[in-house]
Amino acid sequence: MATYVLIHAAAVDSWYWGPLSAELRDRGHDVVAPDLPCDDEAAGLAEYTDTVVEAIGGRTGLVVVAHSFGGFTGPLVCDRLPADLLVMLQAQIPAPGESPGEWWGNTGYGAARQEADRRRGIADGTEEDTFSLVLHDTPAALAAEFVAGHQRHQAPAPFGKPWPLASWPEVPTKFLLAADDRFFPAEFMRRVVVGRLGFEPDEMSGDHCPMLGHPKELADRLEAYRAGR
Repeated sequence: MATYVLIHAAAVDSWYWGPLSAELRDRGHDVVAPDLPCDDEAAGLAEYTDTVVEAIGGRTGLVVVAHSFGGFTGPLVCDRLPADLLVMLQAQIPAPGESPGEWWGNTGYGAARQEADRRRGIADGTEEDTFSLVLHDTPAALAAEFVAGHQRHQAPAPFGKPWPLASWPEVPTKFLLAADDRFFPAEFMRRVVVGRLGFEPDEMSGDHCPMLGHPKELADRLEAYRAGR
């Protein structure tokens, strides 16, 4: 039995892990999916990490799965606790000394996103709604429930301070890319993964939230990683 530790993105709560959590529990695993203090004006990455570590308690056999902005917290958890595996799921990859607020400019996100939008026929400056940009491959009922009930105020505290580690933690790391994501376009993410982690990402179907649209496929991928495949 493994303990899957699921770390959510910015400006949301942990609800969206529900379908994946059910898949993993059906396979005999424990799941920890805490709500991060994203609306706490004083909470930075240290407090986010504390929240996850406290939720884990004395559990072992940790597989840490970090999604989107959770990519800044996942490695910090693995630096604090012995983990068997870290899976970066369509996640932002931090660099030592870089603040989360600097990540966007340092990675060239703006130009890459603009080019990806242009290829989709989206004009410069066009604002897409959440359903089109982030949840276009998510079942409509789940997407509606997510947007209506599980968006959270995101305090700015985590974005201003440098990521504190001098190097990546000593933990086996995988990157799983959601190939249909419009928010973090695939070509951009491939480049960032190779540049920052030094290996090619794996890819699966899905928009920015594949845990809602493809929970079984995601569980299969995670289980394959855990088995060393």
